[in-house]
Amino acid sequence: MSDAPVIGVLALQGDVREHVAALAEAGADARPVRRARELDAVDGLVIPGGESTTISKLADIFELRDPIDKRIADGMPVYGSCAGMIMLATEVLDGRPDQRGFAGIEMTVRRNAFGRQVDSFEASVGITGVEGGPFHAVFIRAPWVERVGDGVEVLGTVTEGPAAGRIVAVRQGNLLATSFHPELTGDARVHAYFVELVRASR
Repeated sequence: MSDAPVIGVLALQGDVREHVAALAEAGADARPVRRARELDAVDGLVIPGGESTTISKLADIFELRDPIDKRIADGMPVYGSCAGMIMLATEVLDGRPDQRGFAGIEMTVRRNAFGRQVDSFEASVGITGVEGGPFHAVFIRAPWVERVGDGVEVLGTVTEGPAAGRIVAVRQGNLLATSFHPELTGDARVHAYFVELVRASR
């Protein structure tokens, strides 16, 4: 029997294949999740980047909202990147009035805070708990965190440039979120961090 934790990637929209590949490289049994029965079979879940308003609508259409809410409440580890960070926030600024997330991390996130697609950029971000030096982070229409609650640990901030000091990586219990897209870098260290979080929670 394999010790590899089974980690799903919410496959409604976004860069699903890249997350599956990074999780597999980090030692997980990774698979896409589109149905509640597929969610039942995983130890942890990744909510990928994409468009948070679209993911919100599709979560309802595919009848995944309540099952994901329940699994989060029961302690399932979840990692959200970019739009996934927005989906995990308790408060979203500059979002659409009808979009609803899973509200797992007590934080205020500003949608598209770094600007439009043309304002995408890359920066080095040191991440607490991820060894090997700063992470080369890719930001694409990314959010940032404007406020965190008492139970939220700030893991990483932008260290240079106009966005210096902005919070871009957080953790609250079994929930992890980053503004950036580690699945696009070829560096699986953030995914390895999440895989260990899932392994420890089983």
